[in-house]
Amino acid sequence: MKSHTEYLFFQTPKRREFVNITSDCERILHESGIQEGMMLVSAMHITAGVWVNDNESGILEDAMEFLERLAPKADYRHHRTGEDNGDAHLKNLLVHHQVIIPVTGGRLDLGPWQTIFYAEFDGQRRKRVVVKVMGE
Repeated sequence: MKSHTEYLFFQTPKRREFVNITSDCERILHESGIQEGMMLVSAMHITAGVWVNDNESGILEDAMEFLERLAPKADYRHHRTGEDNGDAHLKNLLVHHQVIIPVTGGRLDLGPWQTIFYAEFDGQRRKRVVVKVMGE
């Protein structure tokens, strides 16, 4: 088995944002030469996540509103440390920080509407995602 690792870097202009990273992941897979295996895509920050969903503006807006209702900007105990991003940590818990995508025939084995997103909940500063492809 072989593996290939790359890092994607982000500094989103907005505090909360979904960034489509499917083409980046496809490029990394192609460069790896792996035909059969798995791709791990993992946010390396506790105020961001990675998820797979439909790239449709309505569902993205609905998802952000849903996350805001479940983890609104509020006065969290975490803020006693001097931070102001307690809601971003909770949104990360809801979205999760990583996904695993099957690789079949040298392609990401995604469903017809599935898209890979970097989910930023405390942006406007440099963050990264690790992409690791493993297989044959």
